[in-house]
Amino acid sequence: MMQERPTADDPGGGPEPMLAGEKSTTQTTLVKVFAIVPLVALLAAVPFAWGWGLGWVDIALAALFYTVTCLGVTVGFHRYFTHGAFRARRGLRIALAVTGSMAMQGPVVGWVADHRRHHAYADRAGDPHSPWRFGTSAAALVKGFWYAHMGWLFNREQTNANRFAPDLLADRDIQRVDRLFPVLTVATLLAPAVLGGLITMSWWGALTAFFWASLVRVALLHHVTWSVNSICHMIGDRPFEARDKSANFWPLAIASMGESWHNSHHADPTCARHGVRRGQLDISARVIWVFEKLGWVSKVRWPKPERLASKLKAA
Repeated sequence: MMQERPTADDPGGGPEPMLAGEKSTTQTTLVKVFAIVPLVALLAAVPFAWGWGLGWVDIALAALFYTVTCLGVTVGFHRYFTHGAFRARRGLRIALAVTGSMAMQGPVVGWVADHRRHHAYADRAGDPHSPWRFGTSAAALVKGFWYAHMGWLFNREQTNANRFAPDLLADRDIQRVDRLFPVLTVATLLAPAVLGGLITMSWWGALTAFFWASLVRVALLHHVTWSVNSICHMIGDRPFEARDKSANFWPLAIASMGESWHNSHHADPTCARHGVRRGQLDISARVIWVFEKLGWVSKVRWPKPERLASKLKAA
């Protein structure tokens, strides 16, 4: 059984410090490689696509792996492991940890610790990736956007998991998945190539699948996720009261699987649905609903009208 999760108001740990030293040189180097190499692949994608090297197999594999790994992050890492928006059976809990890890955004324990710290100190001192970190002038916001989007990943300070994620540190299943992150990284990069090669029965099919469904797919998901940290704390609608500058940014709703309804989320962090208003598409919430119908999850924290009304800003 998992321990009771810390919350944004009570991150847990009592006397435990916020940080746990610095990341090793190897860790910071790998972060840079995983952030920059897929980005270069994404930038090369447009000219590469014109005329050759892209087919329906590549598109299908990229869409499949994007969807599975994105939901691993949104439903698994975020709504379940970070906020406890529902309870999951053991098999699903492990599957969510595995698929979230295959998004290449870091091991599950570190990801959750960083995000719980973000909620505990959102847009204040202690927030690992606030775009308002350097001030409110135009120059400061440009610098802050870069920092919130991906610059913070190169910071050597490391969030203390003993304070922010003690429940995951006590979970043997999750600890195993956490340690397997390097293996899952290799798997998420090679699996599309293997499938592409087998489907097309060619080395060329394997190569193009690796480019599109591995490198480009990872880069795209990285930047969609990072955009929630940057864009969704800078521009958008803020219909609900929150202690920070979180905002709903509708253009990212589909690509982020509902994560860009960020003001709604910060107003009620443990809610399983972020798109709580009419017309706000939230694919992650729909997946959780399916899991509930299948009996794989229970005690889902769906939005309550009275709570939403109490959080809504006065007209």
